[in-house]
Amino acid sequence: MPFNEKSMNSIPTKPCLSNHNKRLPLLAVGYCALLLFFAILAPTAQAQNLAALPHSKPQAGSYSVSGELPPHLYQRPLSPAKQLFGHKLTPADMKARAFGSYARGCLAGGQALPVDGPHWQVMRLSRHRNYGHPELIAFLNRLAKDAPALGWNGLLVGDMAQPRGGPMLTGHASHQIGLDVDIWLKPMPKQRYNMQQRESVSAISMLKGPLNVAGADRTVNRKRWTDAHARLIRRAAQDPKVARIFVNPVIKKALCEFETGDRHWLRKVRPWWGHHYHFHVRMSCPKDSRGCVNQAPPPLGDGCGTELTNWLSDAKWVPKKPKPGVKPKPRKPKPPMQLDQLPKVCAQILAR
Repeated sequence: MPFNEKSMNSIPTKPCLSNHNKRLPLLAVGYCALLLFFAILAPTAQAQNLAALPHSKPQAGSYSVSGELPPHLYQRPLSPAKQLFGHKLTPADMKARAFGSYARGCLAGGQALPVDGPHWQVMRLSRHRNYGHPELIAFLNRLAKDAPALGWNGLLVGDMAQPRGGPMLTGHASHQIGLDVDIWLKPMPKQRYNMQQRESVSAISMLKGPLNVAGADRTVNRKRWTDAHARLIRRAAQDPKVARIFVNPVIKKALCEFETGDRHWLRKVRPWWGHHYHFHVRMSCPKDSRGCVNQAPPPLGDGCGTELTNWLSDAKWVPKKPKPGVKPKPRKPKPPMQLDQLPKVCAQILAR
């Protein structure tokens, strides 16, 4: 009989508490004490154990796009979203759509870029980040096809997105909705890399030297940087479905110097920290992805003026010396993003 208020009242405690219990054998006294223990304490223990059990997994497809988070995704404490998305090895079996913003979203119906194509090779396969929206896959096919005519043998493709997008276990804050890709600035060799080489071969920096030194030469290394690099980035920026391309300010400067004709495409190429080993292509939200949030359009102009000058100045790169006797305040790390901070549909994408 399960222990509850009714069953507790049915336990024969009166004989144990009577004046005759002194004449009961020691074994009977022990029996009565045991009955009292279970009657009083067992229901509490049982309730505590039930509270600690995880929720059961819901039936597939039982949650709508606007519904709440599936119960089995709640944990005590709630797992960071990067843990939930980072361990999914397959895409959600749903129509391809991007949800949320580039740094706070997820991907339904993700498509894998084959690890080998006619003019590309995917690198760092162990990361399992060669997924994207079909429009990103189509763009990479177009760019890779055009690459040989630009003097570029083929693409070495770095990180795209995880199978279901979302925050990554390591690295990027963006790349969450299947519309971002890193393309190495190292040209693809004629031979195919084996699996070990795809993990160990390093990308190549286009910098001449460190940027965080006062008076540094903030130009590209001309022994590595070629016009073929510039032609490849220009072709990517000219694609009508590309929203932005992020490069190191040093590379942006080289592109500004390279273009002598139509400079409209340079507006899309934005200087940003890092990005001297690869260029980062960001696609616009697809028309069929109603829940996708585009980034604001870049400023008008080619971006080769005052903004770039500021990016290349000492003030941007050289750390300020702390004042005597003043200790710099330590930066508090941001707490990891939780699932309930993403669009609600991301819970359904995880559950599929």
